[in-house]
Amino acid sequence: MVSTTHWLASQSAMAVLEDGGNAYDAAVAAGFVLHVVQPHLNGPAGEVPIILAPVSGQVRVLCGQGPAPGGATMGHYRSLGLDLVPGTGPLAAAVPGAFDAWMVLLRDHGTKPLAEVLKYAIGYAEHGHPASAGLGRTIEAVRELFETEWTTSAELYLPAPRPGALFRNPALAQTWRTLLRESAGTSREAVIEAARRIWREGFIGEAIAGFAAKPAMDTTGRRHASALTGDDLAGYEAHYESPVSYDWNGWTLCKAGPWSQGPVFLQQLALLPDGFAYDTPDYLHSLVEGTKLAMADREAWYGDAGDVPLADLLSRSYNDRRRALIDGKASHELRPGSPEGRTPRLPDQPSRESKTGDASRHSLGAGEPTVSSDGLTRGDTCHLDVVDRWGNMVAATPSGGWFQSNPVIPALGFPLGTRLQMAWLQPGLPNSLTPGRRPRTTLSPSLALRDGTAVMAFGTPGGDQQDQWSLHFFLAVALGGLSLQAAIDAPNWHNSSFPSSFHPRAMHAGRLTVEARIGEAHISALRERGHDVKVAGPWSQGRLCAVARDPQSGVLSAAADSRGMQGYAVGR
Repeated sequence: MVSTTHWLASQSAMAVLEDGGNAYDAAVAAGFVLHVVQPHLNGPAGEVPIILAPVSGQVRVLCGQGPAPGGATMGHYRSLGLDLVPGTGPLAAAVPGAFDAWMVLLRDHGTKPLAEVLKYAIGYAEHGHPASAGLGRTIEAVRELFETEWTTSAELYLPAPRPGALFRNPALAQTWRTLLRESAGTSREAVIEAARRIWREGFIGEAIAGFAAKPAMDTTGRRHASALTGDDLAGYEAHYESPVSYDWNGWTLCKAGPWSQGPVFLQQLALLPDGFAYDTPDYLHSLVEGTKLAMADREAWYGDAGDVPLADLLSRSYNDRRRALIDGKASHELRPGSPEGRTPRLPDQPSRESKTGDASRHSLGAGEPTVSSDGLTRGDTCHLDVVDRWGNMVAATPSGGWFQSNPVIPALGFPLGTRLQMAWLQPGLPNSLTPGRRPRTTLSPSLALRDGTAVMAFGTPGGDQQDQWSLHFFLAVALGGLSLQAAIDAPNWHNSSFPSSFHPRAMHAGRLTVEARIGEAHISALRERGHDVKVAGPWSQGRLCAVARDPQSGVLSAAADSRGMQGYAVGR
């Protein structure tokens, strides 16, 4: 079974499975197809966290989030007159992580040769794929920037394709063909290792480093060059970590560590009161208020540049104290806790408001094109889940390196990413910009176990909303007893009462965005409790994917979200 945010990626992964490949071969094939068919949502120079559960091994996290380059010091950015990392442009580029993570996954857990998993992406890049309406809308949103400044992007993406028209990226197809031709080796693994070296130090690495040194326009309205160098590329390798896990009501939930926002999902579970009824106003209010507390802790304590007191943040005693802060009224404050008795420290700009319709920001590109506080969907990220006939399971959330993040590198057909915008230019924070440390990412795939066996992989695009929408889906399954598809289709919501992870770091105190389908009774009850409720479109919140396996019967299932009108679940 496969579920991804684009039907061509799902079908390509299914083709790999039907050709005898396993879940990891299929995931890599899908990941590279997503680079081609959703270039406004992800790219090979972006990043990807992956959670994998081999049927005969332990759950592991494969980190494809690159760190800040060696020259990306706070002093450098401050010397340029900046108080935030720009939301677009070369200064926001971390070391690319996605490509190497996919290669490591294929090397260690796959069975197929590199050429066999890349052939689907090469075919769609060379011969074309039907352009989505979202692709064209995103190109139009940054058309002026492409025409006046990012001319290499204009050469590839203008004029914007009409929906359904075939769109090609011949430069990307040629990049992968050349990579395969130059990746010599006597074994499957040797070819993959050769490809990794070419990405870091060969023609791809040289093109990335050379282009990164060229100044380009960013959200500041000025042109800056990247801090990224060839040495940064040569020194990066994706790596494995143990997941952070939490036991809840017979389930074990596995997430990436606090260099991501993944533990927010687990904290929200820890904050839930016992015995409350699913899908009631009290249920919604408790979830929203718990999310605020967990997100406040994210701001104060999560990051790769500090010592994160994670054991206490997930402990029963800590969350009992935190839960006592929740009453019948909506909080409009940012209230981090004090794990291990430490004093929380927040960034200096936690409440900066943004104007989502600001034309100048849109003309220079947005930070992440995610779901705004007004509920409008502008795209954002991708997700994929795969389970194979043997029970191997994988969840991955590829993102970054979208074409509105940085100018296209003409020799390669893709741009750099912008993940450094998530780090703060303020010393002493766990998410302070620090060379060699990962900026805290919002990317957050999920994996659920029962009795030590992986039974469900799931996730969603959505930036800061990911661990809200994913939690609501999981609780619909675990508490509501809904099927995967019914849980995805259930009315969804999110709150934005905390600093956004993306430039310009907006916060909307008390804001709660709900789908209209949630119903007037729930909306009225939430407003009576003091929530600033914004009613969005009936199918606007979430783009979830999920696969599952019943360990007793071996029956597989999958579901995909209709909201993006591209997600697709397939199996046989």
